[in-house]
Amino acid sequence: MITVLKFGGTSVGSAEAIVRSAKIILMEGGGRVAVVSAMSGVTNHLVKFLEDENAHVEDALALLEKKHKDVANELLEGELLRGFSDEFERRMNALRDLLNDRDARKDPYFSDNISSQGERFSTLLLSYVLRSMGHGSVALTSEEAGIYASGSPGFGTADLSKTSAGLMMNVKPLILKGVIPIITGFYGRNSDGRPLTFGRGGSDYSAAVVANGLDADFLEIWTDVDGFMSADPRIVPGAIVIDEMNFGEAAELAYLGAKVLHPRTIEPVRMKHIPLKVKNSFKPDSPGTLIHHLRSSKNEMLRSVASKADLSIITVSSSEIAYRPRMVARIIDKIADAGVVVYAISTSLSTVALLINNPDVKETLKHLNLIAPEDIERIEVKSNMALICAVGDNLLSRCGVSAEIFGAVYDAGANVELISEGASDVSLNFVVPTDKAVDVVRTLHKKFVGE
Repeated sequence: MITVLKFGGTSVGSAEAIVRSAKIILMEGGGRVAVVSAMSGVTNHLVKFLEDENAHVEDALALLEKKHKDVANELLEGELLRGFSDEFERRMNALRDLLNDRDARKDPYFSDNISSQGERFSTLLLSYVLRSMGHGSVALTSEEAGIYASGSPGFGTADLSKTSAGLMMNVKPLILKGVIPIITGFYGRNSDGRPLTFGRGGSDYSAAVVANGLDADFLEIWTDVDGFMSADPRIVPGAIVIDEMNFGEAAELAYLGAKVLHPRTIEPVRMKHIPLKVKNSFKPDSPGTLIHHLRSSKNEMLRSVASKADLSIITVSSSEIAYRPRMVARIIDKIADAGVVVYAISTSLSTVALLINNPDVKETLKHLNLIAPEDIERIEVKSNMALICAVGDNLLSRCGVSAEIFGAVYDAGANVELISEGASDVSLNFVVPTDKAVDVVRTLHKKFVGE
C-alpha cells in the first residue's frame, strides 16, 4: 500500500509544525511519500524579490537562510545537523549563482525557477527531521523524482504518462526499500529541463500527480483547515465540516470558491479512483473530508454553498450571433489569447455574456477590440459581481430545485445577473452583485443546510 501525503506551507512553517508533520507521516503504514510546499512566507518573499528591481540578492537570501537554519538548529544536532548544513549550503550557493547570473534572467522560465526554490529547502529540512527520528528518508527535487510538465511559464500542466514512468524509475524503488521520499511540490520540469510551476497553490496538484504516477492507494492533503465546509465559516459561523464528498462535488467547490484544495487537484486522482482525504495538520485527530468516486446518498438538496467575488460580466453584442458559430468561436479565441479564465458563459440570440475576474477586464477588452468593428455592435462591462456555487445531490434530476434556490435568493433581496446550470449535475451556479453575496450565502445555508 502506498500513501501520498501533501503538506502545505503552514504545515512546515515552524519547528513545531515540521515535527508534527513528520509524526503524521510516521503514523501511516506501508509505503509513504510526502510532497511538500515551501515554508509559509517563503514563496511570497521570492516573488516579491522578483518584482523589486532594486532588491539585493544577499538580503533576499538572508531571510531564507535564517528561517531554515533556525529550525534546523532547534531540531537537529551532531552529524545530522552537519549533513543538513552542507546540503543546504550547496543548494543556497546554487540559488545565489542563479540570482547573480544576468543572462539567466533573460530566460522566460527564470521566474518559475526562482519562485520554486523554497520547496527545495523545506523538503531537505523535513527529510532530515525524519532521519533524526530514526527513519530513512531522502529529499528529491521534482527533476530528480521525474515530474514532467509542459505549458507556458507559470501555467504548467503535468505530463502524467512521462511522470508515471519517471516516478516508477526514481521513487518507487526507494519506497520498496522502506525509505520515505520527500518531494518538492509546486513545479515540474519541462522538456528542456527547466522548472515549470503549476500556479500558486500548485503543490496540491503536484501531490495528486505523484499519487497518479505511483498508482497510490490513498492521497492525504494536510493543510490548516478541517476539510471542506458547508460554507465559509467567516460568513456562516455555524458552518460544518462535510465528512464525505464525491470527486465532482469537491471539484466544483474547489474551482468556484472553496480555498481548501487547488482546483486542479481532483482530476489526476479521479482518473484512477484514488481516494483523497483533506485533514488539518494542526488537529490530526479530526476526521477531515473524504473525497472518492462514490459516496452514500444523504438525500440533501444542498450540501455546501460557496462564493467567489471580485468578478465582472463582459457582454458582447453582435447581430444574430446565435446563427454565426464562428463569431462565438472568435470571441472565445480572443479571450483565450488574453490568458483569461472564464468562470461562466451564457448566450442569447445576439449576445454572449462571460464571467471573468475583475483584474482581467482591461486585457480582455484589449483583445476583444481586435475583432472587426462591423462584427461587434457593443461591449458592456458589469463589475462587482460574485459567483454563488450551490452544491448538492442530483440537482438536475430534482424537480423544482431552481425555484427553491432562487426563491431563497429573492428572500435575500438579491437579483440574479447570470445563471449557469446544466453543465454539472452536482452544482447550480449563478451571479449576484457582490454586496449581496454574503446575504445570499447565509440565506441558502440557513434554509437548506441549517443554522
